[in-house]
Amino acid sequence: MPAPRSALIPLPTRVAFRPGHFTLDATTTLRVPHAAAPAAALLRTLLAPATGLPLPASPDGPFVFTLDPRLSGLGEEGYGLTVSPEAIVLRAAHPTGLLHGIQTVRQLLPPEALAPEPQPGVTWQLPCVEITDVPRHAWRGFLLDVARHFQPMSQVRRYVDLMALHKLNVLQLHLTDDQGWRMPIAAYPRLTEVGGRRAESMVGPAGSRVFDGVPHEGAYTRRELTELVAYAAARGITVVPEIDMPGHMRAALAAYPEFGNFPGRRLDVWTHWGVCETVLGVQEPAFGFVRTVLDEVLDVFPSPHVHIGGDECPTTEWAASPVARSRAAAEGLADTAALHGWFLGRVGGHLIERGRIPTAWAETGEGLPARFTLLTWRDPEHTRIALKRGHDVISAQHQATYLDYAQSARPEEPQGQPGGVVDLRAVHAHTPPDDTDVPGRVLGVQAQVWTEFAPGADHIDYLAFPRLCALADRAWHGSPSWPGFRGRLATHVARLAALGVRYGPLDPHDPIPQRSGEEPS
Repeated sequence: MPAPRSALIPLPTRVAFRPGHFTLDATTTLRVPHAAAPAAALLRTLLAPATGLPLPASPDGPFVFTLDPRLSGLGEEGYGLTVSPEAIVLRAAHPTGLLHGIQTVRQLLPPEALAPEPQPGVTWQLPCVEITDVPRHAWRGFLLDVARHFQPMSQVRRYVDLMALHKLNVLQLHLTDDQGWRMPIAAYPRLTEVGGRRAESMVGPAGSRVFDGVPHEGAYTRRELTELVAYAAARGITVVPEIDMPGHMRAALAAYPEFGNFPGRRLDVWTHWGVCETVLGVQEPAFGFVRTVLDEVLDVFPSPHVHIGGDECPTTEWAASPVARSRAAAEGLADTAALHGWFLGRVGGHLIERGRIPTAWAETGEGLPARFTLLTWRDPEHTRIALKRGHDVISAQHQATYLDYAQSARPEEPQGQPGGVVDLRAVHAHTPPDDTDVPGRVLGVQAQVWTEFAPGADHIDYLAFPRLCALADRAWHGSPSWPGFRGRLATHVARLAALGVRYGPLDPHDPIPQRSGEEPS
């Protein structure tokens, strides 16, 4: 097993350990230029619970923060860190780089430094080291589905902190689906009043005839979401909202059925898993509804990318709707199935007019304007096709990044999404195509936790970790070895334990840990 000092996840681009150590204690002060003050404040916030160290500012402090735009080789997110027996120097060209460097400082300390309560008797030493660290991918994402099972904001913030520790930088928040609408929209209050509650939930995978009989509900306030955006930004993370359309809209249509395809129809919030055939209509009032919703979303989330879902949209209702058939004919479309790309193109145009980048789940980008950023998830070849069509792409291949899939084929494995096994090695091996002769760009990679079968924090922890560590390692470094990662992970789990993470097995043959009883939040 490697020494704790070398067990950094993700692996830095270049790292060289030296003899000796630096000790943080009650006399340690920080030398902080004004522009680096937020980073210093974060360091204090993160270390205070366990260490109790005040780390005040001082013009001659031995812990030095340096911001220098001339360090252009570090880019926006890179950093340099030098630890000697006399000083710590953390340098970056951009404040975000300092935030990432702070997470490395945390990992260099004993794992008790991550605990949420005082840890008496621990000496807070960092090994001497020289690190230069720049990420391979600009988009290192994690999707948390709060629509299927609502998660309290305290848990969402907790995952922001866990992401930051691993230098992940995009939280995609899946806020709406057939089974629940979690973001308040002032113009349409019934979206959360009605759409935020379902009568019960299916037990087992799609097609099951068993239901739990337990109502499930929850929604955030606008203030909670606004504060989440700020909380994440202070840790170098962008929150990307996902408002799914034109499919996955059953909860919205339960609240406002007039925006569907059949006048006078009344719907409930869907209690099933799987793909629902209920989709938005294509009449003008439905587009007015979408524009109003998205404009409120833009007010809360400053993210350049705004995700509008886009996949798993059956066109059965459009084929049966006289309004949809008329719309397809009027737009010169071949059939009602072609309304799908037309719908997304129109909504994407609205976002582009407001200076945002429309983002969607898609196989190849067929029928979508090139200005859409795509998350390709079905097949690696789809990524290559989308790149050739000029799309920027985030690779989210389900066989390597869907963390709701089982981690092993053992019968005692907790209920997971049908679709095979995604083990730790598959996640760590995931590398998106890196074609340089195509007009599109690979922005990065993203892992997903869909929560049909994960009602609470314990189960989400089990699904996400340690597999999210593997994705972070690959996304940041690009080419870390599997044996090296496994060796570092064996030490890194002490940090997860200090943070209270109920992680899953490190090896397919390890016992599956017992999870405490949990109920939907």
